Amino acid sequence: MTHKPKLKLATTSLAGCFGCHMSFLDMDERIVELLEHIEFDRSPFTDIKQLDHCDIGLIEGGVCNAENVHVLRTYRASCRILVAVGACAINGGVPALRNHFSLQECLEEAYVKSPDMINPHIPDDPELPLLLDKVYPVHEVVKIDYFLPGCPPSADTFYRFLSELIEGKEPQIGKVELRYD
Repeated sequence: MTHKPKLKLATTSLAGCFGCHMSFLDMDERIVELLEHIEFDRSPFTDIKQLDHCDIGLIEGGVCNAENVHVLRTYRASCRILVAVGACAINGGVPALRNHFSLQECLEEAYVKSPDMINPHIPDDPELPLLLDKVYPVHEVVKIDYFLPGCPPSADTFYRFLSELIEGKEPQIGKVELRYD
């Protein structure tokens, strides 16, 4: 009997709330089943800092700053299959609500006009990632192979999707996955 090598899986969160990662964890004991066929690379679930070449990359969150662009391009270059996970990655989600205003308006509202601010000013520390003019869905920055819709996608959706990839099948995303909680 030939033993198939494990698929390497990496995950990251850009401009999002980590809800998709929490939903992934909701697979509970099914994660143990998946671990017979996958191993985690760089992810909030591991302490691995550098991304290696991977079979699957799961991207949560939209793209709002230069650091997000760098991380996303690194994942695209390193992952054979790249998956946009959740509403923020697919269409910008809640973070994209700022797209209705200029970046300057958003910064002034948050850092200057807020009544609770002490020493109101827009931060200009060079250590802070450079903000983009708007929040972009990930497919506007790199090629995406699959889209897992939802806010967040359910644990069942993650499990079915990954199980189909493990089996070498083309994943099917059905109407049942189109839910937003």
